[in-house]
Amino acid sequence: MFNLSKILNCEVVLASQSPRRKELLSVIFDKFSIVPAKGDEIINESVPTQLVPQSLAYEKCREVALLYPDSLVIGCDTSVILHDEIMGKPKDKDDAYRMLKHLSGNTHQVVSGTAVYYKGQYYSFSCKTDVTFRELSDEDIFAYILTGEPFDKAGAYGIQGKGSLFVEKINGDYFNVVGLPVSELAKNLKEILA
Repeated sequence: MFNLSKILNCEVVLASQSPRRKELLSVIFDKFSIVPAKGDEIINESVPTQLVPQSLAYEKCREVALLYPDSLVIGCDTSVILHDEIMGKPKDKDDAYRMLKHLSGNTHQVVSGTAVYYKGQYYSFSCKTDVTFRELSDEDIFAYILTGEPFDKAGAYGIQGKGSLFVEKINGDYFNVVGLPVSELAKNLKEILA
């Protein structure tokens, strides 16, 4: 269970350049390659909001699997969702402020979609965590924006960094909020590789 590398006879490829996902995947695999998907993240309007991360993860996984058909490929996409709105990475300071102001005092969902390609088959699943923010003052929000932390993160915050100061409680997998639901992924991989 704790070292799936030993039961694999192929290379593992992570279709992401996220340093957080790289760190979390190393809990499951000792060795893997990183080959980020390069395609644009295009959200299909017909896909329900909660399933968008799974759809995007599949597209990332598929793009890289076409290049590495003999590997086990893992794609992941994480979305912050509040009132059916997907909050991606902020475009600028104003966008970061808008997102954080909306999250203030509310409970939102962080949904990570994960897709796995192995021996010609695709498998995918989603993991959801509820995150509740305390009420944030404008001073809190502006100070956080000045750290620069919000700009490469969905929903304009990172729970593993200074953004943790805004979190009142979570219900679900913490690592899912960081960007990779390692426990759920390990469970699914064990079934896929059986």
